[in-house]
Amino acid sequence: MNFSGKYQMQSQENFETFMKAVGMPDDFIQKGKDIKGISEVVHNGNHFKFTVTTGSKVIQNEFNLGEECEIEFLTGEKVKTVVQLEGENKLVTTLKGVKSVTEFNGDTAISTMTLGDIVFKRISKKI
Repeated sequence: MNFSGKYQMQSQENFETFMKAVGMPDDFIQKGKDIKGISEVVHNGNHFKFTVTTGSKVIQNEFNLGEECEIEFLTGEKVKTVVQLEGENKLVTTLKGVKSVTEFNGDTAISTMTLGDIVFKRISKKI
């Protein structure tokens, strides 16, 4: 399965609660809660490049499946991790105690981030 494409956020659940839990400032949370961010995925073999644009903020991460890499966390901090492919359509990793799962189904990408009992879910559609 090839994950390449541009995906625009359609809906999200628990954004404010999750962002507060990971230490995001309140002004960022207020600005970011209504922005329909766009994620661009370039997938080539085991190599992935994610570019996430939320308003004026752009986060770009590249990694090879199963290899240690450095990923920019939501707070801007660089964190070492390993991204694994689970099944045929899920990218899974853990960053600073946050389990991140991105599942691709046809033209939909569902990102779920879990910190303790707080679950943040974002649903995006291919554009």
